[in-house]
Amino acid sequence: MNEEADELGMDTNGMLIMVQSEMVDGGIGGGVDEGFGPLADEFAHNFTERGEIGAAFAVYQDGRKVVDLWGGYRNGNRRTPWAEDTIVTVYSSTKGVAGLLIARARDGGQIEYDRPVADYWPEFAAHGKSAITIRQLLAHQAGLSALARPITLAELRDPILLDALLADAVPLWTPGSRHGYHAATIGFYEDALLRRVDPRHRSLGTVLTEDVRPQGAEFYIGVRGDVDRERIATVHGFDNAELAEHIDEMPAAFVAALNNPTTLTGRTFTTNQATGGVEAVNQPEVLALELPSGNGTGQVRSIAALYSDALNGGPLLGLTPGTLDELAAPAVDPTDGRRDLVLHVDTRYSLGFWKPFPTFRFGSDDGRAFGCPGAGGSFAFADPATGISFAYAPNRSGFRIWDDPRELALRDTLFHTVLGQAGQRPHA
Repeated sequence: MNEEADELGMDTNGMLIMVQSEMVDGGIGGGVDEGFGPLADEFAHNFTERGEIGAAFAVYQDGRKVVDLWGGYRNGNRRTPWAEDTIVTVYSSTKGVAGLLIARARDGGQIEYDRPVADYWPEFAAHGKSAITIRQLLAHQAGLSALARPITLAELRDPILLDALLADAVPLWTPGSRHGYHAATIGFYEDALLRRVDPRHRSLGTVLTEDVRPQGAEFYIGVRGDVDRERIATVHGFDNAELAEHIDEMPAAFVAALNNPTTLTGRTFTTNQATGGVEAVNQPEVLALELPSGNGTGQVRSIAALYSDALNGGPLLGLTPGTLDELAAPAVDPTDGRRDLVLHVDTRYSLGFWKPFPTFRFGSDDGRAFGCPGAGGSFAFADPATGISFAYAPNRSGFRIWDDPRELALRDTLFHTVLGQAGQRPHA
């Protein structure tokens, strides 16, 4: 590490421990393995150069935790330091955890990716959806990114009402022919599917709480009442003036469509508007809802641990090599091309995850990496080629759909400086 970083110690596991840094308001805690020091430096630079308020960052390699850092303030208004056990909402990075739970169900023989959804959920077949496979649904190819009307708060609180609305949806394009980011709906469809195949008909959030949390990974879809609210990071959003300053950081066609509520993009992103904007997760009643596409909240190291577990067949998920092969396999593109009808750029999706594409390159060039970015700047993924799992989440909202400068600096440093993957630079 450079001379600007604070003094280091060594713990009994061989991980370098960084003592609170005087450079960063709120301090920095945690540590990195020897050889990963540049990541601690870059994490500090996020606070001193990129406006970070509070964040956490973790990396596993070949099943071993090699980076575990946290710093700044979990509440910037009250200047409450981010602690080792702070949990934070990661928005659409939640989708990756949901995808891992669906993979767990596949591994347990409860589903098969290439069977129709309606085989497990007969009501789903309404309006020409009988042939849509689980693989197509999880690849955002089902044409169900927007519903006939926005979901109500009452429906969010009642799975029976919500399932009826989901099952009655009419595809907005021929399933399998195109894809479009199912920003809110994919998580609800995954949850409805899992409740029908789980032996006890449990939700995604309940499976996490009952099966995964006891194994040592703390992540919630629907924060339970027994969680200490003081541990939850406060999300700091942005006003319209700040957004206007950064509007060119998002694809122009996407921004134009998003601002028109009659477009597919506009309808997709208002499908779940009952819970409000990005700062709505600061309200306990919103965090208590199970929103599998967007309000997952937990320790960042736990997200990295889940992806690492998927790579290594560990006890958290118990995935077999065959299921990992499915997750790592190349995406099956829609028959009519990769142009995303919602985001208005070329994208790639597979089995509930984003896969690398030319304008969003993560992991190694073999394309086997899989993960999900989240609004505000979070990102978590696994890269089978290097044995790396990566998770980062801030509590100050950024402005990009992917490649938030804070996250990108960490990912870039990891793959290019630490691992020497010179050809993997995200912006070729």
